[in-house]
Amino acid sequence: MKVLRWELLRLRHQPRIRAAFTVCLLGPPLLALVLSAQSGLPKDTLFGRYVKDSGFALPLLVLGFAGTWALPLVTSIVAGDVFATEDGHGTWQSLLTRSRTRAEVFTGKVVAALATSVALLAVAALSSLVAGLALAGDRPLLGLSGTALSPGRATALVLLAWASEIPPLLAFGAVAVLLSVVTRSSLAGVGGPLLLGLLMQLLALLGALGSGANALLTTPFSAWHGLVRDGPYLDPLWQGALVSVVWFVLCLVPARRHLLARDIT
Repeated sequence: MKVLRWELLRLRHQPRIRAAFTVCLLGPPLLALVLSAQSGLPKDTLFGRYVKDSGFALPLLVLGFAGTWALPLVTSIVAGDVFATEDGHGTWQSLLTRSRTRAEVFTGKVVAALATSVALLAVAALSSLVAGLALAGDRPLLGLSGTALSPGRATALVLLAWASEIPPLLAFGAVAVLLSVVTRSSLAGVGGPLLLGLLMQLLALLGALGSGANALLTTPFSAWHGLVRDGPYLDPLWQGALVSVVWFVLCLVPARRHLLARDIT
């Protein structure tokens, strides 16, 4: 617990983490202000045409963008540097002489990084919902099946949609942790998952893998589409969660073994 508290405190005071929280908090309201001042709407995006008709459209519009680009970036910024920073500053020896085992340090750092990533997602979700309601009120939202969703149901679905991003978010965090531990480089820990995400997006767009695209870590970010329709289609959510768990385990287990086995002198 001491390692966890220390890591959370250290992350809290890092400028890039504060900047990430600021963007997640203020980005959606700024987007709402821009949309309110424009006569046109982003009709080529999912729910973009409804942002002035229902306050529940904006958080789904933001989620569509965040799941594709922003969320992998957010968790990489947090988790990709959490181990490499010790190598960069040469602080491993002093850290491990504080009556803490390597396993405790690994667990504390990982939990702190992933918890911070989830907190950033929660801030973005709530900020988007509040901004959307301020922009267009709580009028019913037109779902993907063409049926109007009541405010109560729309609120629940928006929150569930954002919550469904947690498994792939944590899995991308595990990828960042693995790269941070193995390469000992903050650049690789932060940039590696982003490049991987871009490659996966490209492969999915090209259709090069066919049904194999379901195994890509970026696919679960769009699984929430099945929620906002008549007779919610949940199979992509369960499949995406399973894929995320597999990626999470396959990255964290070797990262832990590598840290426990490496020579730190």
